[in-house]
Amino acid sequence: MFELSEEHTMIRDMARDFARGEIMPGAAERDKTHRFPAEIVAQLGELGFMGMFVDPDYGGAGMDVLAYVIALEEICYADAGVGVIMSVNNSLVCWPLMTFGSHEQKLKYLAPLASGEKLGAYALTEPEAGSDAGAQKTRVFKDGDDYVLDGTKMWITNGPQAETIVTYANLDVAERHRGVCAFIVEHDYAGFAVGKVEEKLGIACSGTSELVYTDMRVPAENMILNEREGFKVAMATLDGGRIGIAAQALGIAQRAFDLAVSYAKERHTFGKPIASKQAIQWMIADMACRIESARLMTHKAAVLKGEGKRASRACSMAKLLASETANFCADKALQIHGGYGYSKEYEVERLFRDARITTLYEGTSEIQRLVIARSYLA
Repeated sequence: MFELSEEHTMIRDMARDFARGEIMPGAAERDKTHRFPAEIVAQLGELGFMGMFVDPDYGGAGMDVLAYVIALEEICYADAGVGVIMSVNNSLVCWPLMTFGSHEQKLKYLAPLASGEKLGAYALTEPEAGSDAGAQKTRVFKDGDDYVLDGTKMWITNGPQAETIVTYANLDVAERHRGVCAFIVEHDYAGFAVGKVEEKLGIACSGTSELVYTDMRVPAENMILNEREGFKVAMATLDGGRIGIAAQALGIAQRAFDLAVSYAKERHTFGKPIASKQAIQWMIADMACRIESARLMTHKAAVLKGEGKRASRACSMAKLLASETANFCADKALQIHGGYGYSKEYEVERLFRDARITTLYEGTSEIQRLVIARSYLA
């Protein structure tokens, strides 16, 4: 992708105007107070950004994955915490429901999620099942017309606020991934509880928590696909989630770059702007090259995913490249700002903290390297 279509350009511009006009002004305050941006989420829903690739028949915007990536980068440029709320709702909740859900499940759940009326979460990670997603210890058994779940999920983005949760449980933990089932859980089910709410290094306005299931009954019609097919749902969903985090990382990286360029032109030492120094110029050049490379890889992954082609390698490449680019650019932007960059009065300090998570969730950089390498060596 070298040039955006007219439609994609319009989506980018709409997202950019909203992000910089409505999201960016309150970003520092939300970072300080950790206040969940409920009103912004509702506005994102009104604009069609909470269910971007949900079919219009089910209340969504009916856009492609590339449009989603372009819009999400702009939202994250303003506030990566707001962006990850949007990303989870789209990539990890709406996408698996749209792709694997029954007609009845789509009718019931997608429209409220796409409109921003309700918020979604994705509950896969457990205390002993992070990178090893097949090691699900949350148990499930059939009881009449219901399934009963017992277990604890952790690090769940949107967990404290979500009303609709795509979650996973195991019929037989000894069978690992072969026993995993996927379910749609509602937050008001008996036995559902929000556990510990995490205090995080960055993306502070997005809620992250444990979810605890205690003899929680889930109607059989809320199973996604069939028994023992949950791992298939989980792995396919994570591809899209990785594209979302790549877009988030791009937004952080681009913002760090823009702030670094602006500061380098304004800051003077020894009678000249620091932009005239070769050391600064080389940092700027390296940042620019990495951002452009990561953006091209992310757009390629989005197109492949949107066309239904094999995209796991491309998604992992995009996530790895973009997340490490975000950390590189945030680090260099802080270095260019010098001591000022270490102060909370300057935005680069927040970007430095926000960038760090991108190499961890939706699969660490190490897991992405494994996926990429194995795709060539298999």
